[in-house]
Amino acid sequence: MNSNQTWLSYAAGTNTRLDAQAVDAIRAELPALADEIVDAIQREVAEYSDTLRGDYGQGIRLGTEQALRRFIGEGDGESPAVYRGLGYGEHQAGRSLDGLQSAYRIGARVAWRRMSRAAAAAGASAEAQHHLAEAMFAYIDQLAAESVDGYAEAQLARAGDQERHRSTLLALLLGARAADEEQLALAATEAAWPLPRRLACLVVDGEPGPVARRVSGDTLHGEVEGTLCVVMPDPAGLPREAVAAARRLGVRIGVGPTVAVEEARRSLRWASLAVELGAPASAVCAEEHLADVALRAAPEVVRTLRARALSPLAGESERSRMRLEDTLRAWLRHRGSQRAVADELSVHAQTVRYRVRRLRELFGDALADPDRRFELEIVLREAPGA
Repeated sequence: MNSNQTWLSYAAGTNTRLDAQAVDAIRAELPALADEIVDAIQREVAEYSDTLRGDYGQGIRLGTEQALRRFIGEGDGESPAVYRGLGYGEHQAGRSLDGLQSAYRIGARVAWRRMSRAAAAAGASAEAQHHLAEAMFAYIDQLAAESVDGYAEAQLARAGDQERHRSTLLALLLGARAADEEQLALAATEAAWPLPRRLACLVVDGEPGPVARRVSGDTLHGEVEGTLCVVMPDPAGLPREAVAAARRLGVRIGVGPTVAVEEARRSLRWASLAVELGAPASAVCAEEHLADVALRAAPEVVRTLRARALSPLAGESERSRMRLEDTLRAWLRHRGSQRAVADELSVHAQTVRYRVRRLRELFGDALADPDRRFELEIVLREAPGA
């Protein structure tokens, strides 16, 4: 519609435009019409049965009369912000748009009934009244569309606020410095995420959002100090869900233990160690691999121990060293059974005998010392390919 036209002239057209007498008759009805519309909305729309009383109701009545005057070309030009504000307010009040849309329909029906009577009494033709109806309902549709836009704006704003609040809560739960109870409770309230009795952390080697959507519960997810993670509240069936998500999404997931809220950092730390143990599209539960998690928790100690325990192999070529490490690892695991070692390595038993003989030459009495054997098992467990 051209901004210089009124809604009446836009819908009526040049040949059937309402004359000044009919417009004056409609104008005279507007104050009473605004009251009638507000009363009908309050009576017929449950959401507004109490809210349209007092100052709020008076504001709505004035706004209704203003909209009606704009319809006949009086007052300021269109102000979409007003109607977007109505939609925005509905979302802020925790209501759907159903009530507001019903109110618009009721307003259009009441306005058309009263305006058409006034126009007919002023001598408007049937065709002009027909176009009056078209104009009225087109106008109401525009107002309703502006309110839908306002509602969508409120949804986006709330989603953005909630995302920020949840990021803050995630950082407080899992940050290096423990948050006090009051600070944590306030952050949880702002994030609309009730603090659970217990929780568990998942660490993901990719985007955590898809994983969060595939596990149960209202999760928190994001990045904490470079770690991509998901926090599951009061987890049940956690390993099963994590395995299913890892396989479906093709990512590695480390699953931390279920702990009290104040121990969330420990669950994250264990999950971070567990994820390093997994193959692609797999989930590793830290509590099911405690020995490996413990080794990864002290990498510097293990590296130092490895260098010392395997020093007898230092003079071997890289290829020979790798073969002897594989053989020693299998020999320790199978308690010296050369047949089991040959089966595991897919080599001839004679080859195993030769390699074991070489290992005895290099390590000497260390292979008979329980403490040295234990050290060798630790470092060989962490060896490449183990």
